[in-house]
Formats: sequence, structure tokens, C-alpha cells
Amino acid sequence: MSTNYNKMKIEAGAWVVVCDGRKALILVNQGDAAFPNLRTHEVHEQENPPAAAQGTDAPGRVHQSASPARSSVEGTDWHDEAEHDFLRKLAARLDRAVAAGEAKSVVVVAAPRALGVLRPLYSRPLAEAIAAEVDRDMVKLPVYEIEKHLAA
Repeated sequence: MSTNYNKMKIEAGAWVVVCDGRKALILVNQGDAAFPNLRTHEVHEQENPPAAAQGTDAPGRVHQSASPARSSVEGTDWHDEAEHDFLRKLAARLDRAVAAGEAKSVVVVAAPRALGVLRPLYSRPLAEAIAAEVDRDMVKLPVYEIEKHLAA
């Protein structure tokens, strides 16, 4: 469902969700499809220090039953886990908004990796409300730049 963002039309009242694993901007189009006017509705941010700062234990070891050899177990990437948790909470927020009629149409703009995490989290009603997905990281851009990139 990825879209060429240069030809996109964002309907009036649509939510434009611009996110990555640490920050999400929920914008609302207060203009119309021909002349979008994106305004900030909500901002969600998560403090997520580097993985090395979150977990300091060495990876675990496993004893093999057939020999005295030991193997290491891959350590948990706490930074990655925190990003996934943030995106799960964002998907739940969007699902509640669609269920409550707060958002009837949603455009998701996210880095490809974040889109890959979000897609399986879409409920059926949310998936039906998604008008377009843009696989581009724009979360650090000011709102007027995001608008300019998405407007035809």
C-alpha cells in the first residue's frame, strides 16, 4: 500500500501519522484534499537511550547436553524492544481513534523499519482506515516541510 507521496491527496480531517521508533506526530488535515493544511494534534515521544546504556549484563551461556562445550546466548537489544513497545502503543492509540470515530482516514508516514513493525499491529478497522503509507522518515522535519512533501 506504499504510495508515491508526490501524487497523494489527503482528505479533510484525515490524520497524518509521522513516526519512527521514538517519536510520533499525529497531524490533522484542516484544509482539503487540494490544499492540505496540516496541524499538530498530538506528539508522542519516548526516551530511549542506546542499548549499551539499558543493559549491562553479559549474554547468558548455555551448556550443551552432549558435550562440555558452552555457547553464548544472544543478548536482548533493549533499545530495539523499547522502539517496538513504542510502536505497539502508537498502533493501539490509532486503533482507539478509529474505533471512536475520531479518525476516519489515516495516512502513515514512517521509516521502512517502523512500517514493518507497525503493519502487523493494525487491527482490521485501522487497516481499513489507512488511506496510504509512505515509507520515508520525516519525523525530524517541521510540519510545513512534511506538508510540502506530501502535497501534490
